[in-house]
Amino acid sequence: MLDYVAVDYSAAVQAGRVVSEAEYAEMREFAGAVRSQLAVLPTTPGQAALIGQADQLVAAVEGKADAGHVAALAHRLADGLLASYPVGAVPATPPDPARGAHLYAAQCAACHGPTGAGDGPAAASLDPPPIAFTDATRAARRTPFALYEAISQGIQGTAMTSFASLPEADRWALGFYVGSLAHSPQTRVEGETLWREDPAWRQRIPTLEALTRTSEADLVAGGSQAAQARAIVAYLRAHPQALQSPASSATAQPFALARQRMAESLSAYEAGDAVQAKTAALSAYLDGVEPVEPTLAARNNALMRELETTMARYRDMIGRRVPVADATAQAAQVTALFDRAEGVLQDAHTDRTTAFLGSFTILLREGIEALLIVIGMIAFLRKAERREALPAVHAGWIGALLAGVATWAIATHLVDVSGANREVTEGVSALFAAAVLLSVGIWMHQKSLAGRWQQYLHAKVSAALTRRSAIFLFLLAFVAVYREVFETILFFIAMWSQENSTAILGGLVAGSVVLAAVAYWMLRMSKRLPIGQFFSISSILIAVLAVVLVGKGVAALQEAGWVGQALIAAPRIDWLGVYPSWQSLLAQLFVAVVAMGGFYFNARTSRVLARAAQ
Repeated sequence: MLDYVAVDYSAAVQAGRVVSEAEYAEMREFAGAVRSQLAVLPTTPGQAALIGQADQLVAAVEGKADAGHVAALAHRLADGLLASYPVGAVPATPPDPARGAHLYAAQCAACHGPTGAGDGPAAASLDPPPIAFTDATRAARRTPFALYEAISQGIQGTAMTSFASLPEADRWALGFYVGSLAHSPQTRVEGETLWREDPAWRQRIPTLEALTRTSEADLVAGGSQAAQARAIVAYLRAHPQALQSPASSATAQPFALARQRMAESLSAYEAGDAVQAKTAALSAYLDGVEPVEPTLAARNNALMRELETTMARYRDMIGRRVPVADATAQAAQVTALFDRAEGVLQDAHTDRTTAFLGSFTILLREGIEALLIVIGMIAFLRKAERREALPAVHAGWIGALLAGVATWAIATHLVDVSGANREVTEGVSALFAAAVLLSVGIWMHQKSLAGRWQQYLHAKVSAALTRRSAIFLFLLAFVAVYREVFETILFFIAMWSQENSTAILGGLVAGSVVLAAVAYWMLRMSKRLPIGQFFSISSILIAVLAVVLVGKGVAALQEAGWVGQALIAAPRIDWLGVYPSWQSLLAQLFVAVVAMGGFYFNARTSRVLARAAQ
């Protein structure tokens, strides 16, 4: 209804005078219906502001205001409505124009006419008459999303009924098709030339979602020439798959989705909906920035960290409900960093070297943590002469690698693993591993004191491995390795490109060789250490690793929006899991205190037992 008010009001009122009583009555009805329906929607923080905007729209229509002013009010209210009450505003895949033409002939031509001129066989009996989709003036102010909604919901007070029974993909196909009927084939050809030769258009309409929400009038208002805007809209609505072509891929505009989500976040915050604003801000980072982190970090790690910190500060400001002006200023800093990062990523001179180093460092960084745990478990079982337990450990890490292959297949061929799901998986698994390692570290420290490891071995060396302990060993090995494999797989998917595939595979092979050498060295060193010293060193190393993992786990859950994030002026040390927020640092401090408390209790108990034995 808001779209129809914005588009059709000019046909009802001109220069402050009613030129069509029927059209004006419809505009008054629609504006009033919008106001009344907003009042009964579920309560959100932005609802009161929306009702206030609806009151302004009603007053403008009643006062026979200028058509441009009414259209601006209606569009602003529509944007605020979608920010406070988000709905699916983008097709899952690019709509099929041929399917749209077939559906139009079967479902719409009887009223709207075979060419969309509103002159179908049934048109004469309809009041009000059906819309003429060939009307260039009206078409310039409509978006595919508005047309999709009209097809899905119907139009109150008209013969336009709901076609909700059609599959969603068919409704999108129809929306795009009827939105293209006002454009000539020649205009589409001109638009194709502009799209290919002028990269600025790909910045204006970077994604399919942007296309669904963009009208020709929006582009003209943004400073584009009317003829060029018409040509671009004509081409993209007839060929929406062009937004998935190599020229407009993530390589060309790596932060397009991030920019779009940041704009949605700021719009929602301005409308008073801080919850939706934070959700969009999280998506901007998780879905728009994190996939290109490996490449950007390899080229300019300082810039990557600055971008990550600036976006985290923006989310923190939204959570604290700072004034809109402050949030806007912070969002502008984020956007400026997007510009710098895109310049770094689009510099092709170091692509192959960067791809190799990115592949190598990602595998080495993620693999070392898993090796520390798995090799430690293997070395311990060998020292304890419990080799019958080794198959459980080997089954765990091998199963994790196989699960990683399945993750790759799912993430690339079946479903899109969202950034939030990725961070939740990493965070929960890191916290689980940290809890297990903390208990194991304290236990190993206990066995290292006063010869108690000898008593333990004497009591346990002949005991059979229980089913519960085998499951425990399997789970620890599986979780420790799968957490790293999961993150590594998704990083490689994000950075993969056909032109740099050789360099990426080279980095993968080199990283694997280094990891194998490290594993061999660790096993050799563990054999040479006396068992008491091995237990002592391993317990300290495992406790430190638990502190690192709990910091990474909390940070991952913060990025997924599961845990709050209060930033402080502190250094960020990724390999130690140290991040500048109170929540992650306090969690690490808690684990460190528990570990030191456990070590102190073990030492005190050992001294007491030693004195009693004397």
